[in-house]
Formats: sequence, C-alpha cells, structure tokens
Amino acid sequence: MEFDVSAELMDEQLRVLATASEKGKIRIGVNEVTKAVEREKAKLVLIAKDVEPKEIVMHLPILCREKKIPYSFVNTKKELGEKAGIEVGTSSIAIVEEGPAKKELTELVKKINQFIEKGKPAGKKAAGETGKKEEKQTEAGEKKKPKEKKEKKPAEKAGKKKEEGKEAKEEKKESKESADKAEKTAEKEKEKVDK
Repeated sequence: MEFDVSAELMDEQLRVLATASEKGKIRIGVNEVTKAVEREKAKLVLIAKDVEPKEIVMHLPILCREKKIPYSFVNTKKELGEKAGIEVGTSSIAIVEEGPAKKELTELVKKINQFIEKGKPAGKKAAGETGKKEEKQTEAGEKKKPKEKKEKKPAEKAGKKKEEGKEAKEEKKESKESADKAEKTAEKEKEKVDK
C-alpha cells in the first residue's frame, strides 16, 4: 500500500536518514532491507515511489506490517541514495542503528504512524494492523458483525466444474491438433531433406 507523505514529513524522514547514515547503520537495497525486516533489526524502512516495476518493492510494506516495523515512502530513488551517502539511487533503505538520531527517529515514527492513521484510505490497513475480521461499531453505538462469505450451492459448484471440464477438454484437443500439425510439418521437412 503506497501513500503520499506531506512535504514536511518527507524532509524530516530524509534528515533522519542522513544522520543515521553518517553515524548509525543502514541497509541499502531491497535485498538488504528485506533481510533486516525479516530479522526484525530495522527501525524504519523508507521506500522510493519511483521504482519500476513496482513488484520489486511491493512486498516491503506487507512484510513491515507483519513484523510491526514502521515504513514510509520517499519520492525518488535518487533522493534516497543521496541522503544515504551513495552516488546512485536506491529502491529502499532500512535504518538499523540510528546513532545520534535516536530521539528524532522515535518522534518521526510517531508522526508517520499518526499520518497513516489519520490519512489512510477507507478499507486500507495501516502499519501494524492485522488482517483479522473484527466487529465494527456504528455511530449509534451498536456493534456490526463482519459479513460472512456466502456458501455456494452444490448445483452452482457442479455447473462451474462442468464448464471447467469442457474448457480443459477443448484446450487438450487444441493442443493435440497443434502437436499433430507440428509432427506433419517435421515429416515434410525430413522428406525434403532426404530428396
């Protein structure tokens, strides 16, 4: 889940990163960041928004939420690289030891969590939330239970299976026909070579 960060929060993130990279310890790059998160050593993860393809970093927010590690986004890979003290851009960075930026990092994490809670889109989960279904409380104070999935009737299931069976048979038939054509073509080529 990607979200937009205010300019003020963005600047603060980059300032804390710069301090941590000079006198603390950071992990640079998606592989190193993933390991730091999995080992629960990361204190904050920053992810560049301009990573292409997005699949490269799309697991990081999920992993961070699972491990309850705060994460946020930065506009570009170039900004992340510069603040980390490297000459190239990077897709993500994890602060492992904050060094003298401990107080600033703690305040930043609080701000990020508040920002996520306040600005999260409806139906989306913020950092640290679980995927469990919970009862929701309506404005009137009554509790609303989560919707249960509707069980399909056996007739519907059987109908779907029939359709799937027909599709599989058609695919098998087409596959056999194309294999036969390829075999005939190979035979003709062989005959030409033999002549």
